[in-house]
Amino acid sequence: MESLKELYRIGRGPSSSHTMGPSYAASRFREAFPEADEFRVTLFGSLAKTGKGHLTDVAVKDAFAPAPAEVVFDTETAELPHPNTMVLEALRQGTSLGSWQVYSVGGGKIEIEGQPAAAAQNVYPLRSFAEIKDYCQEKEIRLWQYAEECEGEALWDYLAEVWQHMKSAVRSGLRTEGVLRGGLNVQRKAKVLFRQRHIDESAETRENRVVCAYAFAVSEENAGGGTIVTAPTCGACGVLPAVMLYQQERHGFSDTDVLHALAAAGIIGNIIKTNASISGAECGCQAEIGSACSMASAGLGELFGMDLDQIEYAAEVAMEHHLGLTCDPIGGLVQIPCIERNAVAAMRAINALSLANFLTYTRKISFDMVVKTMYETGKDLFSKYRETSEGGLAKIYTE
Repeated sequence: MESLKELYRIGRGPSSSHTMGPSYAASRFREAFPEADEFRVTLFGSLAKTGKGHLTDVAVKDAFAPAPAEVVFDTETAELPHPNTMVLEALRQGTSLGSWQVYSVGGGKIEIEGQPAAAAQNVYPLRSFAEIKDYCQEKEIRLWQYAEECEGEALWDYLAEVWQHMKSAVRSGLRTEGVLRGGLNVQRKAKVLFRQRHIDESAETRENRVVCAYAFAVSEENAGGGTIVTAPTCGACGVLPAVMLYQQERHGFSDTDVLHALAAAGIIGNIIKTNASISGAECGCQAEIGSACSMASAGLGELFGMDLDQIEYAAEVAMEHHLGLTCDPIGGLVQIPCIERNAVAAMRAINALSLANFLTYTRKISFDMVVKTMYETGKDLFSKYRETSEGGLAKIYTE
């Protein structure tokens, strides 16, 4: 498996596959054709159908600036090699200099047709949770120690930067008010949710309110095109920061404790990414928000010192109860139902942790089994429910 640096990417929202990936592709293409005086980009599949809502055209044009770029949305072409396909063409005085066919494969990563994919830095020799658990139990080490063993101590500097950006996204989201752009007139709610204490608020109600406020804050920052950390994607970026920050504030965990938890969560995300998918366009929202919930549950398990079986159970429960979740963003915007889903998944991660505390040793389903199930379920999902905005809420919704 690859480094956690490939999973936790710091960048611009609102979508790792629709914004980060295309922006990165455009930047590389511009460098490959410095003599071009203009560019043309054709978006296909999910990129075309939800690109306006995801600000794909804005991200691409910004990457090519100051050179002008025309963005074409081809929503008709079928039988694509990947749901997120794009063709980039370099022009000089109207004459084509060359083109690339690019696939935005999720998490901000791209693949270029006809070019060897960048050699994956498989710094983790093991790729299933069962293998990793057996190894850690044999050596009597925790997941974060396995991550350090594979990646070296430099990992902690990177995760420290990740954690700072996660907290910054929460703080920024809690300060900001107004309407998110895109035409749905969605009001930012994090600030109100955080400050508006319930008239008769119990500890449980406060936990719900604060965790949800944190998740709303990061998700609204993402929807507004702010800087966030993929965990594992932009659309699901609010879950992990929300639960980590809340528990740190409530229980006084150190930043080092949180970094260890982020490493454990990252291993869970990496297993899903390696053996299944974290792309909504490929496997629906279960691959994004379900993966984020699994990561958060495992991170919480590490934070509270649970054993490997309990961490596995928490991650498995979190994913199992997102199976079949569709990706149907209204208007292609990462707003409805995406923002609320981050809050719901954050609370579900805490619930999964509680179940793991009591029921781990009665379980029948392994984490690897539920990952495989998620991938097969995602492949079976009708294309309308895989980030095309052609079905579900996106179809039924009217202003």
